[in-house]
Amino acid sequence: MEFASRLDGITGSAIRELFKLLSAGDVISFGGGNPSASSFPVEEIERIAHELLCDNGRALLQYGPTEGYAPLKQAAVDWLLAPRGVKCSAEDVLPLSGSSQGIDLISRAMLNDGDAIFVEEPTFLGALQTFKIARANIIGMEADGEGVVIEALEEKLRQIRPKFIYCIPTFQNPSGKTLGLERRKRLARLAAEYDVLLIEDDPYYSLRYSGEELPPIKSFDTAGKVVLLQSFSKTMSPGMRVGFAVGDRELLRKLVIIKQGADTLTPTLMQAIAAEFLARGLLPAQLERIRPEYARRLNSMLSSMDAYFPEECRYTRPEGGLFVWGECERLNMLSLAT
Repeated sequence: MEFASRLDGITGSAIRELFKLLSAGDVISFGGGNPSASSFPVEEIERIAHELLCDNGRALLQYGPTEGYAPLKQAAVDWLLAPRGVKCSAEDVLPLSGSSQGIDLISRAMLNDGDAIFVEEPTFLGALQTFKIARANIIGMEADGEGVVIEALEEKLRQIRPKFIYCIPTFQNPSGKTLGLERRKRLARLAAEYDVLLIEDDPYYSLRYSGEELPPIKSFDTAGKVVLLQSFSKTMSPGMRVGFAVGDRELLRKLVIIKQGADTLTPTLMQAIAAEFLARGLLPAQLERIRPEYARRLNSMLSSMDAYFPEECRYTRPEGGLFVWGECERLNMLSLAT
């Protein structure tokens, strides 16, 4: 069987292979950002789903518009975007089948073979797989303990004009780093000055366990050059596959056209559940419930690394999220016999 050349050298996602192992239930993996099953608000989702199906089940189980379920778009503006300083309307929001779909749709809309894009090093493996399938010329950006080094990025922009810049500014996957406030402002300015789209992938911002919350880069976007991707996977359920993009309407129209041929629409029932979860004010209590447990796990990880890792190992100390990144020049493996 002869496959498309775009798949040459492309292997399956390492993350998905890890998740297959996790499904067995007897494996603890440190390789992927899999939300804890104990974090899922099962009872609340069950109650909302039952009420929605009883009240409006026939409509919610029918096809809906690719542009998304209107109450979810408005709920995202009212409960998630406006409180974070993002000025937009419901027409600037496109519901997605998980925020990862946004990466795929934008890649299809923007990239021709060989087009340059800038990404953090390291970055989300799922995004890298999508970019490779799109045959992008993937170029890493210099980073330090606070994420992307703006001066180095601007120098690179003077030499190469990428189709877009991809970054995860808050509790980055997989480094756990968080981009500081001034760097966020400067990234928005650079995107406008150099006329480059900036994809801000921000699914972890709600999982903050210490420190002060930072506004998204999108809140500083005055030129329509930033598209913000957010997800309910880490706060409600990854299995619901609901996220959304916020960005320039011309770009969103192109994404809608591509989405029509991809999955027609994000499941309306799942969108309705997410909308009701927000509208009923359940998200703050949900975050108050899950943050302490995640914080306990993070602190346990860091304290164990402090105690048992060799001195030459360096690792990040995130204030939230699901990732700690370590680098060791030499790692001695100790085997204990019982």
